[in-house]
Order: sequence, then structure tokens, then C-alpha cells
Amino acid sequence: MEQQRGKVLITGGAGFLGINLARHLLKKGYAVASLDIAEFDYPERDRVEVIRGDIRDAALVERAVREADFVVHAAAALPLYKPEDIYTTDVEGTRNVLEAALRHGVRRVVHISSTAVYGIPDHHPIYETDRLEGVGPYGQAKIQAEMICLEYRAKGLVVPILRPKSFVGPERLGVFALLYDWAHTGHNFPVLGSGNNRYQLLDVEDLCEAIELCLRLPEERVNDTFNIGAKEFSTIKEDYQAVLDAAGHGKRVIGFPAAPAIWALRILDRLGLSPLYKWVYETVSKDSYVSIEKAERQLGFTPRYSNREALLRNFRWYLENLDRFQDASGVSHRVPWKQGAIGLLKKVF
Repeated sequence: MEQQRGKVLITGGAGFLGINLARHLLKKGYAVASLDIAEFDYPERDRVEVIRGDIRDAALVERAVREADFVVHAAAALPLYKPEDIYTTDVEGTRNVLEAALRHGVRRVVHISSTAVYGIPDHHPIYETDRLEGVGPYGQAKIQAEMICLEYRAKGLVVPILRPKSFVGPERLGVFALLYDWAHTGHNFPVLGSGNNRYQLLDVEDLCEAIELCLRLPEERVNDTFNIGAKEFSTIKEDYQAVLDAAGHGKRVIGFPAAPAIWALRILDRLGLSPLYKWVYETVSKDSYVSIEKAERQLGFTPRYSNREALLRNFRWYLENLDRFQDASGVSHRVPWKQGAIGLLKKVF
């Protein structure tokens, strides 16, 4: 059955999206390989071909891609990385992947972009045709990576581009660990602004389904650019409150005046004391949602999870696995981000 479906190489296969996608594709009958600089330390290791290395290494990428029928390019240096690492990984690394895929006749490369390419929009919902304006090195690099994808699409490579909203689910920590930690330890949770802004998220399982649709649907339907997000979502206050309610401590989401808080976060960011990067704290108090009509129409994309269901599914996983990462921190989605000066607020919440 695996041979009928083909072999999928996942760049960033040891990351949060990578492992969820590997599990999803294995269930669907694909053979799976992972290329990642990080260790692939999951129970599925004996079912996945593991290639350890950096997508900035063109020769290694060449060898990894050689036997793949499909590539899902999910590897990226996230916003908390150094600007140089973001550029060399997200831009130059993307070119390495696409060049190798073109040379070896890979059927399709699904490129995982981000709604960060839209910057801080002045209207909603956001459509795929709206202006691209990256905030910070990460947003800018994601736009440059998409331009490279269009270049290789013009050369004949099939390159679906997916722009997912922030996605959550099993193995996801990162910035969401702030919410889960405060909920679990019985604290109220502060949000910038009133919390009455609509902020769309996405369950990782729904993203995996969108990716798999891009692997198997007719070329003319998938060789395009798509927003991917939850269909059902409410305000930040309502969706985050569901997590606090599930924790059972009777705590509430509490709004902070946005303007002074953002100025404080800008200062903390410059001092290296904030766990939040610019795109997060500049947008979290505003509406943020994209139209998924194109993906629904062309791909038949049908999200299963609402914002609330996705957050609660992730929170349950967090509680079940708390002993694994209680003392860990870093800059990837697989570990909690350092709370920095924001952690001091727990004393008054």
C-alpha cells in the first residue's frame, strides 16, 4: 500500500507539524522520510526513514530528495531565531529543496508558508490576493520563500503553497505553553486589549488533511496558493476562557490596555526579556482571520475542529505530557518558550 501512495519526504519532520504529518500520512498508506536538524525522538522512529541534517546543506538535501515522490517543505527557522539563521534557512534552504526536487523529478512540493506574510492587515477576512507585507525577519523571509516557489512553479514544478494560521495540537508548545501553564497552575490569564477581537487558529490535524489533499488531488486544482484556518472561531477571550474553564480553578481571561502593554513589550523585546516576537504582540489585540473559501472550493477542505476544540485538544495533551517538558525551554514549537519578564506577572494574577 505504501508503494501505491508513494514516498513523502518531510523537511522539518522532527518538529511539531512534522510528527503530526508523519503520523497522518502513515495512516493514509504513504511511506515517510524525515529530514531535520533535530533528533527524531518519537515512537514512530522505526516506521520513518530518518535523515539528520540541515536544509542549508545543499548536498544533503540532494541525497534526501533523490528517492522521494513528494516533498512537504515544513522546515523553517522560527521568529525567535537570529535574523541570519532565519534568512539562510527559510530562504536559501527553500531554494535548496526546490532545486533538488526539480532535478530529481519530484511530483509535488507542498510549501508550508504562513499568514505572517500578510503583516498587520487593515481589513478582514484576508484573501490570498491581498498585499504581502512581512513584519520582521521571519515575515519577510516567508514572502521571499514564496517568491522562490513561484519561480520553480514557472519552471514546471508543482508547488502548492499553504498559508496556515497559528496551529495547535499534540506536541505543540511554544507561545501556547504560556496559556496552558497559567491555566494549569491556577492563574488568571492576561491578554492585550479587551480580548473581544476575533482571532482564528487551526488544529494541526486539519492542516495535515489540507496537505494530504495537495498530494493527491489533480495537479490543476492544487498548484496554487491557499489560506488554511479554522472555520469556527470566536474572540480570544471566549476561546482562551474555555482552557481556563477546563483547568477548573475558576480563573478568568483579563484584558490589559493594549497601547501601554505593546510599548512595554517592545522594550522587553529589545532587551531580550520577552517571549513574544513582534508579529505576535502587534497583532494579538486585533482581529486576525483569513478566508478559507478558496481551499474549501478547490481542495474540498473541511476543517473538523473549531478554535476552542483545537485549544482544548492541545491542553489535554499538555497535561498528559507535563513531566516531559516541565524544565525545558527554547525557541521551537516543541518546547515552552521562556516566559521572561512576563512570568513575573503570575504573582499578581
